[in-house]
Amino acid sequence: MNFHQYYPVDVVNGEGTRCTLFVAGCEHQCRGCYNQSTWSLNSGSVFDQSMEDKIIADLNDTRIKRRGLSLSGGDPLHPANVAAVLKLVQRVKSECDGKDIWLWTGYTLEQLTEAQREVIDHVDVVVDGKYEKELADPSLPWRGSSNQVVHRLTSR
Repeated sequence: MNFHQYYPVDVVNGEGTRCTLFVAGCEHQCRGCYNQSTWSLNSGSVFDQSMEDKIIADLNDTRIKRRGLSLSGGDPLHPANVAAVLKLVQRVKSECDGKDIWLWTGYTLEQLTEAQREVIDHVDVVVDGKYEKELADPSLPWRGSSNQVVHRLTSR
């Protein structure tokens, strides 16, 4: 998996102070997407073990308390990203006590494959659905267009 940007301190992409990772690769290529540079799987930098370890260390850093991890892109659930994202979310849940995970995807929950659902099993909030330029609404929290849905899955 490749990634484009990592913010160790972010207050925009989800509730509270967070770590945010923007992965590379998106099949949806929505018209009007603000992050078109992330569409290619081969763009950005390689997401390696040291980057994964950095995210875990940042989430556990007591000097700057973070509520959790946000995963965006590109699309974290692009089939080529699923294995690496699954490993990361499993580590967050096992090594970062009390941290939540937010994930943005162009797929709807109903469209997910079994492998993608396995990732979602470790996620607390999913914002799903393609960005629809005609339905764009900058007043919506956590999403760009009104067809997208914020699913709070914390009852697990």
